[in-house]
Amino acid sequence: MKLKDDFITQDIDDTQFLVPVGAGSFNGIVRSNETAAFIVNCLKEETSPEKIIDEMCGKYDAPRETIASDVERIIETLRGIGAITE
Repeated sequence: MKLKDDFITQDIDDTQFLVPVGAGSFNGIVRSNETAAFIVNCLKEETSPEKIIDEMCGKYDAPRETIASDVERIIETLRGIGAITE
């Protein structure tokens, strides 16, 4: 899975904004916290949920189950707006 080329990110201070630049069905801006931004940045390259979870476990001191839940939730949100390809 990967972030579609129709979406770009812009970091301002401690916030990342995900913006559609293509002619898709989503017309808005997604504001990401640090965790969501980490996931979005991982998705800029071809990856899998398991790889993202592994990378987050190496960076954050949180239970793997919590991280897995967060990754699943963010990926589902991105799927919902058509931001990722499978």
